[in-house]
Amino acid sequence: MSKLTPLHALHRALGARMVDFAGWDMPVHYGSQIDEHREVRRSAGMFDVSHMQVVDIQGARARQFLLRALANNVGKMKAQGSAQYSCMLNERGGVVDDLIVFYVSDTHYRLIVNAGTAEKDVAWISGLKESLGFDVDVRGRSGLALVAVQGPQARQRVWQVWPHALALTEGLKPFTFAMVGQAMVSRTGYTGEDGFEIALPAAQVEAFWTALAQAGVRPCGLGARDTLRLEAGMNLYGQDMDDSTSPLDAGLAWTVDMSGQRDFVGKSALANAGQRREFLGVLLLEKGGVLRSHQAVTTAQGAGELTSGTFSPTLNESIGLARLPLGVKVGDSVHVTIREKSLAAKVVKPPFVRHGKILVS
Repeated sequence: MSKLTPLHALHRALGARMVDFAGWDMPVHYGSQIDEHREVRRSAGMFDVSHMQVVDIQGARARQFLLRALANNVGKMKAQGSAQYSCMLNERGGVVDDLIVFYVSDTHYRLIVNAGTAEKDVAWISGLKESLGFDVDVRGRSGLALVAVQGPQARQRVWQVWPHALALTEGLKPFTFAMVGQAMVSRTGYTGEDGFEIALPAAQVEAFWTALAQAGVRPCGLGARDTLRLEAGMNLYGQDMDDSTSPLDAGLAWTVDMSGQRDFVGKSALANAGQRREFLGVLLLEKGGVLRSHQAVTTAQGAGELTSGTFSPTLNESIGLARLPLGVKVGDSVHVTIREKSLAAKVVKPPFVRHGKILVS
């Protein structure tokens, strides 16, 4: 039986098309995925992301534990209220999950992890604290809902329905957050647009969602969330990387801090293997198909593979992310096999779109 978010009944009442996603019954769209996508790019849309898991790490050695557990360096977060994108790696250097870590206090860090890996993540973190000998509390939080409000007008719409949040959140820079009563409001997102991601008590989320809708924020489903994130060049766990993929081969080297003496799980494996693949964007030049994951890419340096692909509503072209042989460069001509046809494409540097602007051609 599928799991249900606190907004499930409201999605049904709004006529959303529901699908199974990582064991959750989730809205894929409310009528038009393309209209929802475009509304986020030009105004504001909101997504129910309550299927994602909040994990609190607490204790006197919480910071020291995360310095070992995460590939990025939480020591770079100097001030409470900071957030950081990171990966958890296994001993082979594969990605257990990608996540955001929030610095709540010196003894309290909060992680938000992916829905499909949530149980695995909590078990992995709990096992790691035992094997490394850290006396910290690892707790998957229930009773919270998560709403992402994204788009150039997103923050203004949140302040319209939550005027008390203005003073606390107006000065937030990207990858920072503030507590607004019982809610955590972070200036983060998965669309390439500005906005907030908000964790709040489940009992409050339906009223919050309804107020945002009345203020002109469009409900959006997982379909638009996927096309938006792909235009923004953002990875999706399970497609663009997994526990057999190095972050260095998935375009995530910027989330890995190899400097200094700090040791973290997977560091030695990354150091020994190095980068073995390029991770770049692909823009389809010929008509005759749409880029999708697992399609073969032929390059002058050898074979590659699409990890994600879609039709871009903003570019009105087919785009994708691909793992390609070392030596492939931006601007190179390649071919993608789609339904036994070899179609011409060009290698580009993601993101394809950011803050409403097309960045590739």
